[in-house]
Amino acid sequence: MPLISIVTPVYDGGQAYMLEAYESLKVQDLPPGWDWEWVVQEDGPGSPASILPADDRISIGTNRKGGAAMTRSIAMSRVRGVLVRALDADDLLPRGALNQAITTLSQQADVAWCVSACLDLLPDGSLRPGPHDPPPGRLAANVMRSGYEAGRFPVVGTTLVAYTALIQAVGGWPAVPASEDVALLLFCEAVSQGWMIDEPGAIYRKHETQATAQNAHWDPVERAALDDLVLPRLDALRGLGWNWTPPKSLSE
Repeated sequence: MPLISIVTPVYDGGQAYMLEAYESLKVQDLPPGWDWEWVVQEDGPGSPASILPADDRISIGTNRKGGAAMTRSIAMSRVRGVLVRALDADDLLPRGALNQAITTLSQQADVAWCVSACLDLLPDGSLRPGPHDPPPGRLAANVMRSGYEAGRFPVVGTTLVAYTALIQAVGGWPAVPASEDVALLLFCEAVSQGWMIDEPGAIYRKHETQATAQNAHWDPVERAALDDLVLPRLDALRGLGWNWTPPKSLSE
């Protein structure tokens, strides 16, 4: 049975909305023959994932405190799925999100990854669409990089669904303090074809304790360092002249 692996890092104190994330995962309808696994990785002590109910589809691991990028990377050691999707512990999956991604990648044999529209969940309970969504369908080359360099990244990085082998090939999430999901998406774009799904694939919860609401997340020195790390790596990947394509169709 093919699997899609959902990877979630969580630290002690960051589990307040995790049961809601689980409920959004439980109601996903997948194509016939498919199933999901939730690979939850605890970042440091405290057992934040202990609030989750018993479910054979949930795998929980723990690592020393190291931040989201390292925690996602350690979680990959337990991934069994042919596809990987990130889900933050405070976010939600809209109904049908996984089905849309699997169906898209099954129907587009040369497409290695897809992203989707996202809805912001505001504190008052209202939903707001993202402002920079690219047109649906096959993505033009470098559309993500162009948005990144212009300071208006087109999508939320955690909407990425990619072949596990592609994520492994580009080195996974880089060891940076923030925006590791954006960096991984840029690496995938540099060597493979992507697709934009116009239906929402994530509900991004906005709250005062989230990482992107902290001043440190927008530190200009860190952002410059991220540019210095990511952009030369993109140039190096492009310079290889190598294109990653799925070894076979998911529908086979």
